[in-house]
Amino acid sequence: MKRILLYVVCGLTMATTFNSCYIYNKYHRPDDITVEGLFRDTVSDTDTLAADSVSFGDLPWEEVFTDPTLQELIRTGLERNSDLQSAMLQIEAAQASFTAARLAFLPSLSLTPQGGVSSFDSSKGQWTYNAPVTASWEIDIFGRLLNSERNAKAMLMQSEAYKQAVRTQLIATIANGYYTLLMLDEQLAITEETAMTWQKSVETIKAMKIGGMTNEAAVAQSEANNYMIAASIPSLRQQIRETENSLSTLLYQAPQTIKRGKLQDQQLPEMYQVGVPVQLLANRPDVRSAELSLAAAYYSTNIARSAFYPNIVISGSAGWTNSAGSGIVNPGKLLLSAAASLVQPLFNRGSNIANLKAAKAQQKIAAINFQQAILNAGAEVSNALYQIQSTKETLVNRDLQVASLEKAVESTMSLMTLGTSTYLEVLTAQQSLLNAQLSQISDSYQCMVAVINLYQALGGGREIEEENK
Repeated sequence: MKRILLYVVCGLTMATTFNSCYIYNKYHRPDDITVEGLFRDTVSDTDTLAADSVSFGDLPWEEVFTDPTLQELIRTGLERNSDLQSAMLQIEAAQASFTAARLAFLPSLSLTPQGGVSSFDSSKGQWTYNAPVTASWEIDIFGRLLNSERNAKAMLMQSEAYKQAVRTQLIATIANGYYTLLMLDEQLAITEETAMTWQKSVETIKAMKIGGMTNEAAVAQSEANNYMIAASIPSLRQQIRETENSLSTLLYQAPQTIKRGKLQDQQLPEMYQVGVPVQLLANRPDVRSAELSLAAAYYSTNIARSAFYPNIVISGSAGWTNSAGSGIVNPGKLLLSAAASLVQPLFNRGSNIANLKAAKAQQKIAAINFQQAILNAGAEVSNALYQIQSTKETLVNRDLQVASLEKAVESTMSLMTLGTSTYLEVLTAQQSLLNAQLSQISDSYQCMVAVINLYQALGGGREIEEENK
């Protein structure tokens, strides 16, 4: 017993010395992690883009996507999406692991009753029994249990960050799918309207041929052009059907028609503050997850270090027995015992060194992944900012192009009626106008996608209220 106590005292003395080995220290972000200069050209247009302490990503998603129909779809997705439900279950599993790690600090209790009948040299059998309750408690001097608990907590927080990442991705994907449907609806409407117009143009060309104002070639060209437009309509309808099916899958429901509004009725914010780069560390769920992975690796390294030091366990038992030699006879008597043990690893040092090296390597890998996640986040914000600026400029020029082509079609039609222009010129003008109109709709959609991308890149769609609790 004296020898055990001596080991305990020596262990306590050693523990103060091993503080310099960081076994007991909490994780802190490494000093070499770079967060400055992540955004490129963040104030290219002072009227629409601004960089200050406020972030566009902090806005609740209801204030970004104001279409009531879209909001209802997003709410349905947040309630029913299978990926989000799986992420929630992962949190429950991580919470259970964290609880188990915390309970490891408490003594373990067990009841092991035993009984039997024994006889010696044909004597009368005698019933004997033992009903002990045993307790065992590991004294966590060298931080093995402490770092296991911290590791479990980091994994729990990482699972929560993963859930936030799934939530952000889900909101952005639903919004993107919804706006895709609005774009396809508008393109289909313009294509169908153009098909009707060109059908009337075919009839006009045929009448002009009868009047000797044009020839058979013009009639054939007009009919071929009309068939070309009619052939593109089924493809657009197929794209609409497939987009509806994809969106239905996100909502965890059977493929069905998606109720929706109009593209021209959509309104998105006009100011896009990006905040300061360091906010990405807290706002981006994927960046947070990468740092929590680094924290978990840090604690795993500490666990590997603690394997070099002894485990100290105090155990004891208490119970009733009627079989304890000459000291106790029937009826049963109380039996007590206590013991302490110290286990010092001697012959597995090489294995412990290898495990520590592996843990350090994993920690370095996690640090590299964390830095890369930060750089990726900064690049995504920069790309989204420039996408907003470039799509707005494109849309302005596209509007001017459509207006000019509408005048060109009107003029060439008038000239052809007067006999000073050919139908080929009219056909070229009409085709150019249709292409420009379809591109105009696509440009409007790309503007919306750019806003979605920026909102997602800034970590928008998080459960901000829960984070602040």
